[in-house]
Amino acid sequence: MIRPALPCDAPALTALLNAIIAIGGTTAHQNAFSDEVFCEEYIAGPNVVCCHLAIDAGQVLGFQAFGAHALLPKGWLDIGTFVSATARGAGVGAALFAATKPMAKGKCKVINATIRADNAVGLAFYSRIGFVDYAVDPEFALNDGRKVGRVSKRYALV
Repeated sequence: MIRPALPCDAPALTALLNAIIAIGGTTAHQNAFSDEVFCEEYIAGPNVVCCHLAIDAGQVLGFQAFGAHALLPKGWLDIGTFVSATARGAGVGAALFAATKPMAKGKCKVINATIRADNAVGLAFYSRIGFVDYAVDPEFALNDGRKVGRVSKRYALV
């Protein structure tokens, strides 16, 4: 089931994101979130347009956040998709995008996704749902100094 995330979902979604961060390799986030910061960033803050979560039998499988980002051009909004390691490849991301995409219409012209260049699964996911590359930052480095690069992809709504 896909539904809008609510502030009361913050603990479960924070735990999911923190687990992804701990595993490493798929997100540029490197520091764990508190429930309060997560809620502000992804559910109820001023830059949030929407956040959807995927849930099955009470288990949160993933979430997709959509909102403003200060570094993007006017008319662009940013998207981030996070799926638990146990649910990857099961269509969760595509189901989340099917709920987010209608929310984007009328709110922006382009959806941006910026993915670590070493995240082959994430890059393939966004390509599969219609995003195209438009920028590469080979110098993006993690806190430990490792350069992993980033690829920015866009999805035009017009």
